[in-house]
Amino acid sequence: MTLKVYTSLLLLFLVNSAWTRTVRQVYDELDPEHWSHYTFECPQECFCPPSFPNALYCDNKGLKEIPAIPARIWYLYLQNNLIETVSEKPFVNATHLRWINLNKNKITNNGIESGVLSKLKRLLYLFLEDNELEEVPAPLPVGLEQLRLARNKISRIPEGVFSNLENLTMLDLHHNSLLDSALQSDTFQGLNNLMQLNIAKNSLKKMPLSIPANTLQLFLDNNSIEVIPENYFSAIPKVTFLRLNYNKLSDDGIPSNGFNVSSILDLQLSHNQLTKIPPINAHLEHLHLDHNRIKSVNGTQICPVSIAIAEDYGLYGNTPRLRYLRLDGNEIQPPIPLDIMICFRLLQAVVI
Repeated sequence: MTLKVYTSLLLLFLVNSAWTRTVRQVYDELDPEHWSHYTFECPQECFCPPSFPNALYCDNKGLKEIPAIPARIWYLYLQNNLIETVSEKPFVNATHLRWINLNKNKITNNGIESGVLSKLKRLLYLFLEDNELEEVPAPLPVGLEQLRLARNKISRIPEGVFSNLENLTMLDLHHNSLLDSALQSDTFQGLNNLMQLNIAKNSLKKMPLSIPANTLQLFLDNNSIEVIPENYFSAIPKVTFLRLNYNKLSDDGIPSNGFNVSSILDLQLSHNQLTKIPPINAHLEHLHLDHNRIKSVNGTQICPVSIAIAEDYGLYGNTPRLRYLRLDGNEIQPPIPLDIMICFRLLQAVVI
């Protein structure tokens, strides 16, 4: 189970670099004699590296408009400019685009021409971070695998905007203006292959509804969440990394076995209002509880198996797997209780 999860996560973490292998295959097949032709096609505002003929670098040029994109381009870099509009005209010949980086511009929803994004049929990666969007742009290319919209002003998610994005594996909405009302029960409907959902640094007071069932990583840091609903994680049985740092969780807001979930390997609850360690599962490997209000730690109480079984860990398959425990910023005084070490025999680091 753990090996399978880690394999999936490895694929997710490396997804940003995987495209380079494809690119290499493409330009290895191109005749070097044609490179001068590719350079000739290059828009004068941009840079076209001869060794990377499918890429167009127009970043950091002070551009206010997107130049005409040549047909050969797969990877388009337009970040750090002054672009306000995304119209159809520059993309008329760009039918092979896989990757567009429009981070750090001045793009608004009104500045995106209707239907222009959905016409980019082969687009896999769309980066629109650090712009001035007030809602998720729609419609989007159905083949998208990553959509990054962090650090905008998004407070609204149009109905059905994700319904056809079955290939999307990463959705990043962190550092926006989302309220609970923006996340309805069908908001994420259609995201059947989503692996990472980042809604950190918004204005949520409740856990979001209907998270896609295949989600592995759920980031909800820096909100105002107070309560974890009973059996919340049964609907996302594959969740492995859960971040709830900088919220308003108290002991009363967590069900008795709220985090006793076998799929969770990394649980982060730093900077909340907890006075005790919540029950955890024997599969958990990393636990962050720093900067809460915890005064003492009782290993016998928090051990997910009986201490007697833990002492004979070599004979049992359900040995607690906790390897990292962070408790600094609480009111706990060293030394670390012996029963903690007896229970969690695999501990490699304890910060107290």
